[in-house]
Amino acid sequence: MKPNDWHTTHAAIWRQHKECLRPVARLDTIRLKDLVGIDEQKRQLLDNTARFLSGMPANNALLWGARGTGKSSLIKALLNEFREEGLRIIEVDKQDLVYLPEIVDEIRELPQRFIVYCDDLSFEAHDRRYKSLKSVLEGSIELPPENVLVYATSNRRHLLPERMSDNLDTRLVDGEVHYSDAVEEQISLSDRFGLWLAFYPHSTQTYLNIVDSYFPAYSGDRDRLHREALEFAQKRAVKSGRTAKQFFNLFSERHRQENQ
Repeated sequence: MKPNDWHTTHAAIWRQHKECLRPVARLDTIRLKDLVGIDEQKRQLLDNTARFLSGMPANNALLWGARGTGKSSLIKALLNEFREEGLRIIEVDKQDLVYLPEIVDEIRELPQRFIVYCDDLSFEAHDRRYKSLKSVLEGSIELPPENVLVYATSNRRHLLPERMSDNLDTRLVDGEVHYSDAVEEQISLSDRFGLWLAFYPHSTQTYLNIVDSYFPAYSGDRDRLHREALEFAQKRAVKSGRTAKQFFNLFSERHRQENQ
């Protein structure tokens, strides 16, 4: 993409085979007010992003925890909140992280502020692609650009697999914990994210609150609606925002057919 394209393009996705950024034509319209049950996570990431846009010190952010709890949706909602203030998002898949230094080189001198967004980020024990991510997070001989932050989502707190055997060489010396080399390697990557936000499985009440947010004007039997929503979640063994959205899609279509 040309520098001038970022005046009208708010988000882009890196395409490996063409080795280019593809502008996103249809953005997800989700807003911060649509996200239920994650108020503290919203507050912290909103504050961090606002500081970033104002030129104040801000942190790279790792959103980790249970699946379907709003991690990715929160980052998408931030773009809708701040895009008129110069925020832009570049999505890069895990397998394309080797291109990250080149992508950042193309935008480091631009006036806009960029979040590099890595969704569902995790690495296996012998995967070395995270080395490129490390250099962008904290720089190498060159400082990281002031107009770029990395926001990543993951189900793993430390991004790398954690095994009991990794802790066997950890020892206590003079009251200080000395981790094994394997544990140090795990922690060294996640430590580069200054803001950690944990997302836990939703309670039943929070799940039903999310369901209600999808049906604000529903005039039918709400107790029945809740029973069916809980049955739907039970079949999937998870009460999450994603499950609530899937239930909404199914119930709305069935309700439409019943009223034809």
